[in-house]
Amino acid sequence: MVAPKLLLGLFLCLLGTTALATTRSPRLGGTEMCSLQRLTASQPSQRYEYEGGSIELWNLNEDQFQCVGVQPERKTIQPNSLSLPSFHPYPRLVFIEQGVGLIGVHFPGCAETYDTGVQQQHQQQGPRRMGEGGQFEQRDSHQKIRRFYPGDIIAIPAGAVHWTYNDGNQEVVAVSINDLNNPANQLDMQPRPFYLAGGAASQGGSPGQQGKGSQKQGPWQQQEGSAHFVNIFSGFDTELLAEAFNSDPQIVRAMQESRNRGLIVKVQQPMQFITPDEQQLQQPRQQQQRPGGGSNGFEETICSEKLVYNLDNQREADIFSRQAGKLNYVNAHKLPVLSYLDLSAEKGNLQPNALFSPYWPVNNHVILYVLRGDARIQTVSNSGQTVMDQQVNRGDIVVVPQFFATTARAGQSGFEWVAFKTSRSPMKSPVAGYTSVFRAMPLEVITNAYQISPSQAQNLKTNRETESFLLSPQWTSQRS
Repeated sequence: MVAPKLLLGLFLCLLGTTALATTRSPRLGGTEMCSLQRLTASQPSQRYEYEGGSIELWNLNEDQFQCVGVQPERKTIQPNSLSLPSFHPYPRLVFIEQGVGLIGVHFPGCAETYDTGVQQQHQQQGPRRMGEGGQFEQRDSHQKIRRFYPGDIIAIPAGAVHWTYNDGNQEVVAVSINDLNNPANQLDMQPRPFYLAGGAASQGGSPGQQGKGSQKQGPWQQQEGSAHFVNIFSGFDTELLAEAFNSDPQIVRAMQESRNRGLIVKVQQPMQFITPDEQQLQQPRQQQQRPGGGSNGFEETICSEKLVYNLDNQREADIFSRQAGKLNYVNAHKLPVLSYLDLSAEKGNLQPNALFSPYWPVNNHVILYVLRGDARIQTVSNSGQTVMDQQVNRGDIVVVPQFFATTARAGQSGFEWVAFKTSRSPMKSPVAGYTSVFRAMPLEVITNAYQISPSQAQNLKTNRETESFLLSPQWTSQRS
């Protein structure tokens, strides 16, 4: 009796050990995913044109995107155009590079808190209607709609239906990352957007679809360089949907038809919504906090939580130097919804010839998008090999995997970027400046590690005594 029990216990122990060994970390797709020998600045490999704008996608098959588990995307929406409603099985972080507009992010089970009833039109303090003048022809209720401006970061949780409307006079340009390797996504590492409207028949020769590996790109079925997609309602039986909506089958058939309009459509007449009073939204952040103390996010619910944060606010810059530049972070402390998405972002600006201190990201990958200017970026792997040494320019995306050491030097016209990070509270470890690891180490350790004199070691520790992360160019010119 003892022997069978012993064997059974040994078997269960081995089974448990095997299960633990094969359990995949939420943000790790296997060791083969990050066997990076070379990193490079990347431009979109595909472009899809629609009647109201375009979508550009980066090549998901590149090793660097496979490693970090994200798909970058750039969307352009023309004035008076609508990016149709959709949802994704992974969270998305969006940066507004240009333009103003409205975005709806809708959560299941949340109340319709905005009402277009006529009685509200005469309330001066209440919500007001957006769009051109005139009376509402029909009463409508809907969830909150948010206005966005250049410099805004918008957090879109997995499964939340969202749409975007450009009610401005210039194109909206939005750069985003789809976090495919996020724990919220239990499907696979392929981009799988689900559309509630629109569609496009197969079409050959679309801009950006040629090239190596193009047949595997994009969020739609692709055959021989063409794209084909339809919305989710097209797959249901018409009579079944009509019964579910208690509606006329003819209306349901209109929902199922794509009419080959694509994903971004022109709107015939300017759309009208009600939103929170814009004057209230533009008040200083301190004035929006509840009386008696600062807002800490605990009072927010999923239905009312803040989804937008502006990274262009100089008063809230986390690091500012007249000689070197500035950095503004948004993490779970500033935007509590990011704690659910496990994402964050930063926007930075380097003065001409200024330097970003060499550092390594401790708990996240970095996906950097160049907004303006240019810079020389170097990245080094754990083997001490230079995996990237390249001049980057506007529109480039650069990937810095976790723990890879990197630095950047701005060009003559300066350097501005936005960086998406795969952690709600990212950390970086600089090697120069007053918060660096060299300042943390004893002098004797530095002296013996590099076989230099104590004065030379002291020089390494304190020569950037008044600066951190952003290093002014005067130091380099004095040394040269």
